Amino acid sequence: MLGYRDRANSDEDLIDPHRRGAPFYFQRMDAPRPQRNRVHVDVWVPYDQAEARIAAALEAGGRLVNDADAPSNWVLADPEGNEACVGVAGPPGPAAHRP
Repeated sequence: MLGYRDRANSDEDLIDPHRRGAPFYFQRMDAPRPQRNRVHVDVWVPYDQAEARIAAALEAGGRLVNDADAPSNWVLADPEGNEACVGVAGPPGPAAHRP
């Protein structure tokens, strides 16, 4: 429907061949979840955008589930318990601090 293609060497990732849309990663779950949390979305953003994305999700009614892997990954949930992760793509900190 979206025109996405399999990412090379992966049967779990889909990418937009035009590089306009975000990629999708499908993660297998250990146990079936027939009610809540039937979909889990991972969003990968540049390091300097992570805080804004998390703040927007919390402002929209979400809640923080786990920040044990911060500042590289946070788990959030909507009011029904459906989880989503905000992950950092790339090294932390501004480009000026990188070698």
